[in-house]
Amino acid sequence: MSKVLAISEAASIALHGMILIAKSKPSMNVLQIAEVTGASRHHVAKIMQRLAKNNYLLSHRGPSGGFSLKKKPGEITFLEIYEAIEGNIEITECPLNKQICPFDKCIMNNVANQLTLQFREHLRKQTLDQYI
Repeated sequence: MSKVLAISEAASIALHGMILIAKSKPSMNVLQIAEVTGASRHHVAKIMQRLAKNNYLLSHRGPSGGFSLKKKPGEITFLEIYEAIEGNIEITECPLNKQICPFDKCIMNNVANQLTLQFREHLRKQTLDQYI
């Protein structure tokens, strides 16, 4: 079945994992995040390390280690998390990236552009503290 909007497993793990970490005291480890999200611990570890590298998480080693937020939950938007994993959201006029359209009117009526703008704005407005 086709989906108009699909979010990668990596982006989903990042968003859900960050909320789980924000809710936990003092930290949450890869195994715990993997168990709650139903994802592979190796995939979770890779995603969390990327978020740590991008200064969203602190990584704590040892038996009681795990991850904790490097910033306050209200200072981290879903857009930042999403783009840390997927790269910047590209805003284009044409979903096919065509410079010249053979028609006078876009057959998609710029729906893809509007959806992308709305999706980006939705992510920008959401912060971790809204889900704690």
